[in-house]
Amino acid sequence: MKLETLLLNADEKILSNLLGMPIFNILKLLDKYGIDKEQLITALLTLKTKEELLRSKYHRDLILELLTSEQAKILATVWNAPPDKDVYKRLKKVTIKQNSEAEKYLFNLFEIPVYRQTNITVEKPSFLEIIPQYPLFKHQRNAANRVKKYLYNSPYRGLLHMPTGAGKTRTAMNIIADHLRNNELTLVVWLAYSEELCEQAVNEFEKAWGYFGDRTLTVYRFWGSHDLAIEDIKDGFVVAGLSKVYNALQKSIRFINQLGVRTSLVIIDEAHQAIAPTYKLVLDSLVIPYEKKALLGLTATPGRTWADIDKDAQLANFFAQQKVTLEIEGYDNPVDYLVEQEYLAKAIYRPLFYDSGLKLTQKDIKRINEELDIPPYILHRLEEDEQRNLRIILELETLTQRHKRIIVFAISVNHAQILTSVLRLRGWNAIALTGTTPKAEREAIINSFKDSSPEPKVLCNYGVLTTGFDAPKTSAAVIARPTKSLVLYSQMVGRAIRGLKAGGNATAEIITVVDSEMPGFGSVSDAFNNWEDVWRKNHE
Repeated sequence: MKLETLLLNADEKILSNLLGMPIFNILKLLDKYGIDKEQLITALLTLKTKEELLRSKYHRDLILELLTSEQAKILATVWNAPPDKDVYKRLKKVTIKQNSEAEKYLFNLFEIPVYRQTNITVEKPSFLEIIPQYPLFKHQRNAANRVKKYLYNSPYRGLLHMPTGAGKTRTAMNIIADHLRNNELTLVVWLAYSEELCEQAVNEFEKAWGYFGDRTLTVYRFWGSHDLAIEDIKDGFVVAGLSKVYNALQKSIRFINQLGVRTSLVIIDEAHQAIAPTYKLVLDSLVIPYEKKALLGLTATPGRTWADIDKDAQLANFFAQQKVTLEIEGYDNPVDYLVEQEYLAKAIYRPLFYDSGLKLTQKDIKRINEELDIPPYILHRLEEDEQRNLRIILELETLTQRHKRIIVFAISVNHAQILTSVLRLRGWNAIALTGTTPKAEREAIINSFKDSSPEPKVLCNYGVLTTGFDAPKTSAAVIARPTKSLVLYSQMVGRAIRGLKAGGNATAEIITVVDSEMPGFGSVSDAFNNWEDVWRKNHE
């Protein structure tokens, strides 16, 4: 049906309204003998295109009145118009957006070619809301701005303290992008101690620079089998494994000098390890000789130990006591805010008590108290404890009734393999992942664990997944490895508490095997403020 054909059904009043009374009256005055309906329609279609008539609600409502009731009912059905006894009123209640399916149907009804729609001049709105593709939340922006004050004023260093899941990496990438835009022909070096963390940084920077970059920039991988031809690079983002840089430093002081002189910003991930002797040597070599070289540490746990104040104070002093902690107005602890806003899952912490009968000597107790973590020789006494392992297996089997992805932190490689073997023999999809797992096999295992299959999967790992492992659907963790390291405990818990807004879950279960005579922890929320005393000297 052509629109002009339908308009022939219009009476003089409707046509005058479509044309507008001023124009209609002028046309009547110009032709003293009177003009006919077809002439008025021609005048109308000269004045406005068919598309303009149908896109104007005022004109469209007048035109729709010309449809037969059957035509109107069909159109109301196609448009899914709101209910009303009067079908024409139903049609008038429908909002027609430009280029929508409803509009396309209307144009097709009147045989108006769709391609003509693109030639129409559309009135532009007075304002637009533009949604950023790599945004920061307000609390992240505040943290980033406070970090920059530290980085660009003496002593040019600071530490960003944000809980797991709060967006440390994203916040840091915004800072790095700003730095690279303001400093052309420079290097930013990102240091991390595991391959997973290094690759995570590469992927995140690639994403960030795609939105923020002002020039083509190269990302350099320098860990594992990747090498760095330092003589050839002057501008870009270098992601380096700490052990790789340390080994290069041992072989050639010239290498570290060339890297240092071209670098204006150094980032160290998991910065609570920054004062370990080898890592500190790398950082000192890259930063100290160069005036105004900025150093930024990132961590969720700004301490090296649980109770060794001297060690924690060394870390605070290394970053000049300049720590920026995530602050949320109205909340004493940002973890509570992140849970409430569903960035973190609401974690249910449940202890699995076990009396191992482990007899600790005075020497054992002395070693536990003196060392950073429980000595391996004591842990090994637990790994083959059959009753302890049976309790863990039964707990895991219960968890598979409620969770699809479960991660286990085992005591050792042997322990991870024992748990995996028994679970598999009992018919569960379980697999062991340790530092001895070949790289290609490790990647395949992790990808399989991350897939969306509904079958429950249990990943028993030792020593490789405490950081840099992001499988948001993981909703349960069994911490079968006793530790006195609050840092390590927080990292293990962090693997299972991604919230809904981070692609994770509303709730998570954290099962901690609590062995008699061994230390233990309660929650990451408690851990967040554990080291505030040693940072309080100059803390904002």
